[in-house]
Amino acid sequence: MTRALPDILLNERRAIRTLTLRGLIRLITEIDDNGPISHRYGSLQGAFGDLTPGQLRHAIDTARAIDLVHSDETTPDRYRLTESGEALAEVYDTAARWARARQFPTTTSDFVTRVQHTLRLHIPDPHPSGRTPEATAPRNALADWLQSNPRALDHADARSSQEPAGGGRAA
Repeated sequence: MTRALPDILLNERRAIRTLTLRGLIRLITEIDDNGPISHRYGSLQGAFGDLTPGQLRHAIDTARAIDLVHSDETTPDRYRLTESGEALAEVYDTAARWARARQFPTTTSDFVTRVQHTLRLHIPDPHPSGRTPEATAPRNALADWLQSNPRALDHADARSSQEPAGGGRAA
C-alpha cells in the first residue's frame, strides 16, 4: 500500500519540476545575462532558436503566472525579470556552479542540463531512508527561493510541469 504524499510535498515537487523546464531556464537566464527582450520583430524567437514556439510560449506563460517576468506591450523592453525572476536566476547560477565543480551530470553537460539535474536532485524524498541529504548551496538556495516565493508552490499543478513540444505562436 502506497502512502499519499502531503499536499505541500506534492506542490514542492511539482514546483521544482516546473522550475526545471528547459524553456523556463533558458528564458530566465537569457534575460538575466543579456537584459530585457525587446519588441523588435523576431527578437524573441531569435534569442531562443533552440526552442519551439510552443516551448517558448509555455515558458513565458509559466514565468508570468509565477511572477518571474514582467511583460509590457507599451514599452521597448517587452520582457524583463521581476525581483523573483532575478532571484531565481541566482538559484540557477548557484546550481550550475555546484554542478560544474562536480562535473555533474557529465563533464560535457551544458548550463541547462546542469541546472535541471542539480535541482531535480533536491526534490524531496517522500519516504526518506533515514539518511539526511547533503546540505548544498543549490539545496539551500532553492529552499530559500521557494520559501520567499510561495506563488510558485501555489501555481504548481500537474499541467505546469509538462512542457509542450509542439508549435504555437510564441508571443
